[in-house]
Amino acid sequence: MASDGRFCLEPAPLADREAIELAHDPEYVSAFLEGTLSAPAIRRIGFPWSEELVQRTMASVGSTLAATKQALANHWGGTLAGGTHHAFRAEGSGFCVFNDIAVAAQWLRTNNRANRIAVIDLDVHQGDGTAQIFRDEPNVLTLSVHCEVNFPFRKQQSKIDVSLAEGVGDAEYLRTLEETLSRVFEFGPEFVFYQAGADPLYSDALGKLKLTHAGLIARDRMVMEAVRERGSPFVITMGGGYSKPIENTVLAHFEPPRKFLGSDESDSQEGQGEQTGRCRAYEVNRIVIHPSTAFDGRADQAVNNGAKEPR
Repeated sequence: MASDGRFCLEPAPLADREAIELAHDPEYVSAFLEGTLSAPAIRRIGFPWSEELVQRTMASVGSTLAATKQALANHWGGTLAGGTHHAFRAEGSGFCVFNDIAVAAQWLRTNNRANRIAVIDLDVHQGDGTAQIFRDEPNVLTLSVHCEVNFPFRKQQSKIDVSLAEGVGDAEYLRTLEETLSRVFEFGPEFVFYQAGADPLYSDALGKLKLTHAGLIARDRMVMEAVRERGSPFVITMGGGYSKPIENTVLAHFEPPRKFLGSDESDSQEGQGEQTGRCRAYEVNRIVIHPSTAFDGRADQAVNNGAKEPR
């Protein structure tokens, strides 16, 4: 991606506390930042607390906020982090401390930059934290398409939930998604967040669905073409991904921004309009990590040790 002239990779800025508290309980925010969360709360998050984790978390949320501001200026933005959809208003879960998409959505609403917002969450695990945060907010539509028999085992109520049976492959998944996306855009969103989890892949250790790489690319293309047609500003975040080999996850996370701009000659000739030009992707992952090098690979290590709470 760094060698592709259409992208400008930048270190993620740190989110400030005031922005985090737009979506999270101030007492929870304080306890995490000060290292005073209870042992059960830390276990539920899945990472041991440290100053490095604080920096990593604030950079992850900051990256999505920066991508959101980029999208307002240039139609779309992306982050090589984020998608931390298991974070609830007053607690973390499943390797998620703060809910970056919820924070960015609330920032848009608080600053009168957008009111009607859609969150399209295609991670294999339900976006339970996002659903809980926006449960009583009619102007934020939350869609989660996930595997029914996967974490979290106590599901929340999204505005639209689509629970898929274990083993669903490309054809059924794409047919279901096409039917569901029409409901999202009937809502009339002024801004769209896309949590592009890579864990529906057949090779994912914790996914339980059977999408091929071609199916995952078709999924991303379907979402992005729908967004282009409506002209909504758009942010892509990462999500979960625990493939063996891990290269499958890396490739899957790399594809969505390339597909949005067009990754080959046939793509680049069609439908780009305002989307052309250099676009920023904010790095806070294990490729060029800032400022969280101490956590390189920690989530994968936890999964390999039998963790049950993936992002």
